[in-house]
Amino acid sequence: MKSTLEEQQAFVTVVDSGSITSAAERLGITVSGVSRALNRLEQKLGATLLRRTTRRLELTEEGETFLGHCRRILAAVDEAEEAMLDRHNQPQGRLRINAAPSFMQFVIVPVIGEFRARYPGITLELDTHDRFIDLLEQRVDLAIRIGKLEDSSLHARLLGYSPLRLLASPAYLDRHGTPQSVDDLQDHSLLGFSQLDHLNRWPLCRADGQPLHITPTLAASSGSTLIELAVAGEGIVCLADFMTILPRQRGTLIDVLPGHIELQTQAVNAVYYRQTTLSQRTRLFMEFLVERLPGKYLQG
Repeated sequence: MKSTLEEQQAFVTVVDSGSITSAAERLGITVSGVSRALNRLEQKLGATLLRRTTRRLELTEEGETFLGHCRRILAAVDEAEEAMLDRHNQPQGRLRINAAPSFMQFVIVPVIGEFRARYPGITLELDTHDRFIDLLEQRVDLAIRIGKLEDSSLHARLLGYSPLRLLASPAYLDRHGTPQSVDDLQDHSLLGFSQLDHLNRWPLCRADGQPLHITPTLAASSGSTLIELAVAGEGIVCLADFMTILPRQRGTLIDVLPGHIELQTQAVNAVYYRQTTLSQRTRLFMEFLVERLPGKYLQG
């Protein structure tokens, strides 16, 4: 007897979520229903796919092999269904997008209405994390990654680059003076990140030629909070351009030491899991970002 798509989906979901209970929640069925589907699948195949211990589930060698086949089969079914919908010009389905909170707030949210108007059949879920997540485990279709990519299991499409700059409010500079050199910064309140320390490397060189890595006078865990602190006159901040478009346009934040800044840009990529067939709705959203972001939010 051959396995069913429902059994294969249950198996893949258990692997991706890490437990039968989590898989049941994702699939909207009972825990016993997932367990029965796995047992039927293993009986049909005559093989053990998962080793069940008190703490975790582990793939067997047979399970690892069958998992790859299941992913391709389920992806092919999704692709076939989407192709039929595409013939009627009606892309549909759920699309889950992950991005850092600041990128979601300042870049994705302002253009999301246009995408929804263009493709009303696509249901969007917007997910934010400051730290990188496992796309499969979190069921993410497309993620936005800023900076160097380390994960070789991901496909990436470059959306553009975002330069870094130093900014402060006019009120802060009126009270504390405008720095004229990098060394002057030691006499100022410097706003930085509390958790992502690599973001405290500013695009400046000290007098000895070494890159400037600040110790924040006032630290926060998110770029959004740092923007608010800078606008409130609490100090000087270094952030990517995409985050500060509006305060710079309004004049509530202005450039500091612009002649000393070394050009540093952060690459912005749309990424998806390498072994996943790119769905129509994912492709449409990625192409939409390529169309809308360069020029206004990102450099090409």
